[in-house]
Amino acid sequence: QVTLSAGVELNARRVNQYTLTLRAACPGEDEVEKRLFVRVTMGEVLRCDPPFASAGGDVVQVLADVAPRTPLYAVLPQPLGGLTVRVSITSSLQFRLRNHDTPLTLTRRGLVLAPDNGFDPSKDTQMFRLEIEVMDRHGHNCSGAVTVEVLPSRRPRVTFPEPHRSVMVTEGMGPLEVVTQVHASGENVRYAILAPVAPTLFTIDEVTGEIRSTRRLEVARAHLLIQAYNALHPTDHATATVNVTIQGTDRWAPRCVPAIFVSQVPETVSPGSTLVTLRCTDSTGTDECLHYALEGPPASRSHFCMEGPRLKVNTTLDYDSEAMATMGFQFTATIVVTAGEQPPRSARVPVLVTVTPVNEFRPACPNSATFTVPETAAFGSVVGRVAGTDRDYPPDSLEYSLEGESGPAQPFSIDSRTGELRVVGPLDSQRQKSYRLVVRLTDTRNDLDLAKRHSRLCDVSVRLQAVPDQVPVCTPEVQELRITAGSPGSRQPVTRLACHGSPDGATLTHTIVGGNEDGCFQLEGNTVVYLPNDQVEPRTFVLLVEVWGGSGARRRSTVVALVVHVTPRSTPVPPSTTTQHTTLQKEPLVVTRTEVVWHPPAWFVAVLTISGTLLLATLGCMARSLLCR
Repeated sequence: QVTLSAGVELNARRVNQYTLTLRAACPGEDEVEKRLFVRVTMGEVLRCDPPFASAGGDVVQVLADVAPRTPLYAVLPQPLGGLTVRVSITSSLQFRLRNHDTPLTLTRRGLVLAPDNGFDPSKDTQMFRLEIEVMDRHGHNCSGAVTVEVLPSRRPRVTFPEPHRSVMVTEGMGPLEVVTQVHASGENVRYAILAPVAPTLFTIDEVTGEIRSTRRLEVARAHLLIQAYNALHPTDHATATVNVTIQGTDRWAPRCVPAIFVSQVPETVSPGSTLVTLRCTDSTGTDECLHYALEGPPASRSHFCMEGPRLKVNTTLDYDSEAMATMGFQFTATIVVTAGEQPPRSARVPVLVTVTPVNEFRPACPNSATFTVPETAAFGSVVGRVAGTDRDYPPDSLEYSLEGESGPAQPFSIDSRTGELRVVGPLDSQRQKSYRLVVRLTDTRNDLDLAKRHSRLCDVSVRLQAVPDQVPVCTPEVQELRITAGSPGSRQPVTRLACHGSPDGATLTHTIVGGNEDGCFQLEGNTVVYLPNDQVEPRTFVLLVEVWGGSGARRRSTVVALVVHVTPRSTPVPPSTTTQHTTLQKEPLVVTRTEVVWHPPAWFVAVLTISGTLLLATLGCMARSLLCR
């Protein structure tokens, strides 16, 4: 059969004859070749619209929620004159669909209609291509193609989140009791039972989707086909199946002992250990047809497993990991025990396993435990922090303590919680350049048994950094002052000494070491105060004030000379309320005195005094006896 290709237009003025070469062959015979001559003659033709008759055909776009049998496209052929065929002419034409693999319908008037049940709204963009041939009563024809592109609907479709559901109820349920409830998403959703057509056991609420019994239920099985549809657009619908099993009360689910399992296990429990063995029986009183499965979070199913009725540890339970801390050191799961009868019945045993800590590791000393502190560090100054570590959870939970008590040989203390070393005594690099401390690290809160604690001794070295002392400098070093004595019993400031010591601003000490035999002068800080008395003659005092910084054998000092002329109030000298400061012009003099101070204890002084008294008494007696002879 030789046919004309679709979309081809014959034109006798251009080509009036075609020569076709045909070859045919049968098995075992020679090939036969013949020629077929096709002659094209002039005559009336029928033309179709260019988009429809083009090679690609015409394209129509529609929404998926279009109503069933809605006209989507109309084929409009043209006669020889080029005019569009009217309805009266179209009625004498014949329209034939060449391909039948499409749900669309082509009518006698050349209308393409939507499917009888509408388009499937659950699918994405759909494409349907129709190849159509048009023929008039004279045998003239034309052909073309149209592609219908179905776009997704913009309105939310009615869908069932759970298209399949199985429900088990016991016999004896009364009429109008709720068996289950279905739910579909969408707008203006209504529900109906499609099958069975005349339901005798169940009914459904068209608004809420509740399925209720219509009479007292007996042992049976029912398969319900539920439809949810849009009340305003009934073509927008979805279906779901509900299988209802009515089981007799003479059978019951497996019973297990224990019905719930709660346990605490140490983190050192070995894999393969059995935590619990369930004792379960079915309705026949045996455990031969029972199946055990573990349900729960992935972490629980990876750490535990079921081996028959035994719950076992599958992997190591590491209490010291961050993953374990995230779960709160607890695992939850459910053991599902199913009987093999029909319909299958199951029992659920909740499981809660708490992992308890075990003190496994000893504390570790820091890699570097050497600190440097200046010898002038004040009381309470931080030397450094001993950062011990512990791998048990909670990590680095340690207590710190020093071996030995704080004192002159160990002028340091340690914070038991943070491990900070602090200065609690005097430091002198000339007496001792470094200290070796022994710090004990003890872990805490790493085991349920508080007595199970590990400790480790760590060596800590503290080096003293020498700070060079400077002789205090006073300006001026020699002063001549004139004052008029005030009334007896008063306190009269004479001058304020301006001295400075080391760059760190250490406090200086001032002491009158000479010229104050009568005790008429006192020092208040760095201020010299005169205490007037009842003297009537002018008098000159030469005071020596020692100023020093530091302590002990390292004390460095300087001496300031004060020449004070005191004039009594009764003398005719005009009273003066101001103090005159005169700086003597002299060559610069630096007085440096180094003292070695020794402070003997009280008992030594008492013994030395008594011994000296006895020695003098003995010598006196010996001298008297010699003189008498």
